[in-house]
Amino acid sequence: MGEILNFANVELYYDHVYALKGVSLTVSEGETVALIGANGAGKSSILRAITGLRKIRSGEIHYEGKRIDGLDPSAIVKAGIAMVPEGRRVFPYMTVRDNLLMGAFTRSDKAEIAGSLEMVLGRFPRLKERFSQAAGTMSGGEQQMLVIGRALMAKPKLLLLDEPSLGVAPKLVQDIARSIVAINRDERVSVLLVEQNSRMALRISQRAYALTTGAIALSGNSADLLKDDRVQRLYLGGEL
Repeated sequence: MGEILNFANVELYYDHVYALKGVSLTVSEGETVALIGANGAGKSSILRAITGLRKIRSGEIHYEGKRIDGLDPSAIVKAGIAMVPEGRRVFPYMTVRDNLLMGAFTRSDKAEIAGSLEMVLGRFPRLKERFSQAAGTMSGGEQQMLVIGRALMAKPKLLLLDEPSLGVAPKLVQDIARSIVAINRDERVSVLLVEQNSRMALRISQRAYALTTGAIALSGNSADLLKDDRVQRLYLGGEL
């Protein structure tokens, strides 16, 4: 498998405060990679840099072998990168159906869009049940499923997820975790997952990077990191 994403020696600042300090990471085709770490460690800044929402000061970002730092965010979406931002940004007064179709705004292939819609509703049966309901009336977990489904409607090759379990009821967190595994496996979508629920993130990813204050402190296979004393102490509360 080749690399789909190469994030090389990236520095990013907010005003004069650094958010990323020479960070390098890779995602291979078909892989799920987790980014774990405390609030303010720089995890979300990595996603904002990839999507062009924040301009990097130095370093390079390559997607499918082409350099994308400096591109307009809409061009990055069209290239095949979709992001699910933190905070479940649904269009509250629009139906579930219309929210999902908004995810396909860069596509014109009606038959394929219909196929994607069928796939998303099969992946998230709750969205099928709520299809004609206003998105703002759903629970937090259901809205999270909706924004993941909306991102999949763009038919991405790389899916960026920013804190998908945040504020979601524990039972639905399990459903969302299972759906991420299935999307990666069945749709062959590569996933870069930012998650404060470090245990969940390590269980559903193949590799992971642990960040502290804008730099990578540890990286490796997720199964190994789950057993690593430092990871248990710093990110997993000391026990498994």
